Amino acid sequence: MIRSIFIALLCFAITACSGTSSPPSGGIYWPTRDWRSSSPEEQGMDGQALEVLLASIKQAGPDLDSLLVIRHGTIVSETYFHGYNQKKIHQQYSITKSFIATLVGIAIDQGLIEDTHRLVMDFFPGAEFKNLDEDKRLMTLEHLLTMTSGLDWEDTDPAFAALYGSEDWVSYIMGLPERTAPGAQFNYCSGCSHLLSAILQSASGMNTQEFAEQTLFTPLGITSYDWETDPAGTPIGGWGLSLTPRDMAKLGYLYLHAGEWEGEQVVSSAWIERATQKLVQAEGELGYGYQWWIYPRFGAYTALGKEGQTIFVVPQEDLIVVTTASSQPNHDAIFDLIENGILPAIQEP
Repeated sequence: MIRSIFIALLCFAITACSGTSSPPSGGIYWPTRDWRSSSPEEQGMDGQALEVLLASIKQAGPDLDSLLVIRHGTIVSETYFHGYNQKKIHQQYSITKSFIATLVGIAIDQGLIEDTHRLVMDFFPGAEFKNLDEDKRLMTLEHLLTMTSGLDWEDTDPAFAALYGSEDWVSYIMGLPERTAPGAQFNYCSGCSHLLSAILQSASGMNTQEFAEQTLFTPLGITSYDWETDPAGTPIGGWGLSLTPRDMAKLGYLYLHAGEWEGEQVVSSAWIERATQKLVQAEGELGYGYQWWIYPRFGAYTALGKEGQTIFVVPQEDLIVVTTASSQPNHDAIFDLIENGILPAIQEP
């Protein structure tokens, strides 16, 4: 009896000190401290096919900085290029938007924001913006989240240069004229995502980074990051966050598990469901939800950032693919490697 207790305590101590897991909830593995790893075959994937894919990437591209394949909560393939490694953070660009949208959902869950139909102007009481017409007064949080604000923003270098030349980013963005009525048309607007960060601060009374640390980063075990701010000190909502690829994957895992993490509801399942629906038609076959791109052909949703940053989630396959890169002109080559190299490697449910 004493020997059995000793062995049990020893096993517990080894597990606790390994730093590779957090206590499971409902039999699910939670990678709060670290991800577990296994062979692809143990998770129903063809390891040889993944090796062939990696060899092809090294020879012909796409030119990646990292590639992670995660199935059933387990890393089955993890490769770094150009001096990157597990602990080195990488610029996320527009993947920042998917984190910001998640924080908006948390703020709504906490009652800090009533719902997505709140008028944007309500969060900036007393502010006077240029071109403040009736359309702009009717702009809601929903419009910002779905890229249908109607604001005349072009996601181009001149637009970013003009923004960086401004001392008041919120006034600059809100001062843009309306191109269309809110809700009428999808128009990708990184500036609009920055408004979401400013709205979070207005609603919570906290800096967006502080709110993120308390409500999202700490529960998920995200400790290594950097976040660029605007001149007022507001973390940029449309870009500017840097994370490790393993921590990028945690956001995908949170969404894959309907907002739950270690038995706690970090963000409501209702938010996850709506955020990952095709709420508007975007580009080509892609739809758009709440700062997530929707890929209907594979029942997938994805967070995308300039130059090849990707969190690609396929719920029916319990699969997450993460990439980082520094020079990809678009995501076509990354979508191709997922479609033709990673998904065909799945052998079992």
